Amino acid sequence: MDETELALNRARWDEVAESHRLSYDTQALIDQPDRISEQVAADAELLAPWLPGGSVAGLDLIHLQCHIGHDSLGWARLGARVTGLDMSAESLRVARELAAQAGIAAEFVQSTIARAGEALAGRSFDLVYTSVGVLCWLDDLDGWAKLIAQLLRPGGLFLVRDDHPMAAALDETAPPGELRLGWPYFNVGPISEESTADYSSATPLVNAKTWEWAHSLGETIGALLRAGLIIRDYQEYQSLPWRRLEWMEPADDGWRYALPRAVRDRCPLEFSLIATKAG
Repeated sequence: MDETELALNRARWDEVAESHRLSYDTQALIDQPDRISEQVAADAELLAPWLPGGSVAGLDLIHLQCHIGHDSLGWARLGARVTGLDMSAESLRVARELAAQAGIAAEFVQSTIARAGEALAGRSFDLVYTSVGVLCWLDDLDGWAKLIAQLLRPGGLFLVRDDHPMAAALDETAPPGELRLGWPYFNVGPISEESTADYSSATPLVNAKTWEWAHSLGETIGALLRAGLIIRDYQEYQSLPWRRLEWMEPADDGWRYALPRAVRDRCPLEFSLIATKAG
């Protein structure tokens, strides 16, 4: 990723940090001592069969691309010793404020994924976590996977949950009920997008231009395998925690969105993958 692409993307995430403080309902995290996000609850359940005692309690966890730390603090509430890493200074400012207001111990480190090994200075972790809307902001998945392998202790676990690349290729302008492709499925290099709309806030954005990358499942899984990780679990889902298409409907769980039932079985919307580092 060149410096221009990086600067534009960082500016976007700096700008949305404050609006996401509101749209992520962070006040509930502060006001309710046992509050964790629905996403963390789902991922904790997914990880449980692979964790000692079924819990992250007492484990060192790093949350890559943690943004404002909403989910990072949820993992800390479940007993993990949490470090969050993100490239956005404004996002981390909000994360540290939320941690202080909620009385939750967590550390936050500013770095890009490309420079994270240097920023973390040889530290290692029992669990590396990253979730939803993260891979499209990375240009180099081989470097990402090598970082994960570097950060994990022998026997450590990695979880990624993200938009399914098939769903990411859908054309958002298609009429209701029509599934058609409008974006690349395979990595074709940086893709420029310009939009003043944010996925969780109605406030128009000043930093409208960003750069993103498409990553096929083959590219993602291949990068992890090339880094020496062992894939333990892979799942696909029919819902997402946000509306990729305006005509998606609330899912049965009440906090996610799904395609209308007539076309729900035609396209996966999300995937999760658990991998381990050989002990």
